[in-house]
Amino acid sequence: MSAIPAFNKALYAPLAEVDPEVQNIIDKETWRQYSGLELIASENLTSRATMEANGSILTNKYSEGLPNARYYGGNEWIDELEVLCQKRALQAFHLDPAKWGVNVQPYSGSTANFAALTALLQPQDRLMGLGLPDGGHLTHGYYTAKKKMTASSIYFQSLPYGLDPATQLIDYVALKSQAKLFKPQLLICGASAYPRDWDYAALRAIADEHGAFLMADIAHTSGLVAAGELADPFAYCDVVTTTTHKTLRGPRAGLIFFRKDSEKAKGLEKRVNDAVFPACQGGPHNNTIAGIATALLQASQPEWKAYAKQVIANARTLGEELVAQGYKLQTQGTDNHLVLWDLRPLGLTGSKLEKLCDLVGITINKNAVSGDASAQVPGGIRLGTSALTSRNMTEDDIRVVAGFLHRAVQIALVLQREAGSKLLKDFVRVAATVEEGKEGARLVRELRREVRVFARRWPVPGVDFASIKRPAGIEEDD
Repeated sequence: MSAIPAFNKALYAPLAEVDPEVQNIIDKETWRQYSGLELIASENLTSRATMEANGSILTNKYSEGLPNARYYGGNEWIDELEVLCQKRALQAFHLDPAKWGVNVQPYSGSTANFAALTALLQPQDRLMGLGLPDGGHLTHGYYTAKKKMTASSIYFQSLPYGLDPATQLIDYVALKSQAKLFKPQLLICGASAYPRDWDYAALRAIADEHGAFLMADIAHTSGLVAAGELADPFAYCDVVTTTTHKTLRGPRAGLIFFRKDSEKAKGLEKRVNDAVFPACQGGPHNNTIAGIATALLQASQPEWKAYAKQVIANARTLGEELVAQGYKLQTQGTDNHLVLWDLRPLGLTGSKLEKLCDLVGITINKNAVSGDASAQVPGGIRLGTSALTSRNMTEDDIRVVAGFLHRAVQIALVLQREAGSKLLKDFVRVAATVEEGKEGARLVRELRREVRVFARRWPVPGVDFASIKRPAGIEEDD
């Protein structure tokens, strides 16, 4: 082997040697995941094999275009990889390749959604999606009275539909009436904080009444759909989009499925592919596509159904335990991987409980609940069980987690009283204080120690627990 010139030596050295600062940040994040409980519904823990594929030499290759139609040479193995990923995507969702196609290049769920809108609509066409405070997503046309917030509302006209106030379920009757007035060209079904399943047949009927496309965004539930544990959107929709990193347990990316076997689907394959590239993004991330392919292979195995069943069982157990403690959940339960916890009856905001849980090692996110005036000041918390299930937890373990959450709420109420104001900064200050006589801070430290001990009983995929050590920069009150 020839001598390596000085300007290339860094190419062959490990990260810890080349950039110990970044290595330390990675080590601290690894320690955080090992020492805490991840309950964010849009997160999961991907497999070691997927991480290996995602961190592979494939990151070096540029490949604008589609398999066998690239703008660069040297893509014979990239073409093989992308075709394999497409095949596995159809297999994972039990789709006939004569009836469905898929684009596996989107960088994320948001870019997948905007590419789908670009393929299906012309600028200023009309779309309808579930409103954000009722559990919808930013990319489904969200706007406020003062501002169009996302590209889906900037470039298209949108009208949100919502929930029945009595049941907190999708109000299909009101949606049908709204559609008669608005006459959308696209109807979007899907959500980021809706704990129940969807009536795709009713949505298809509404779309057909107005000659509209029907698109499902199953970013949150795709792993459960692949397992056959939720209703099948492919039986009714023209286009289905998803992220790959939530219940599907892959790397961070997106997929767009498109129907090929109907009159309405004529030309849809080319429109979707052209919308992804060159309309919305450049060359695909081939290393990520490799990770997607590996994750899809795992989602096609017999064990996947057992995982999906356990995710749902854990979510239902979590919801039941919180309801048993007297707390209010949106729809009082769940059909999928998440529960939406309404804190408003307690006089507590989602922002405060999120901050408190961060301090004790429980990762959650504040979230609007139906009836909130603003998504910026949410009255609830969204909880998901995908990641804890990936750490091998089952119902009895989730009951322990629910107990931690109950205690966190009670501590938050103590801190709120001790803060003497409604301001979040005062709440955080009191929670972190070391002054004697402050009951809330003592309870925070006590719960933090218990959560840490419990969390470290469980493995994290891709982490070698035989050699893990607390990294520099992490302080713990032992």
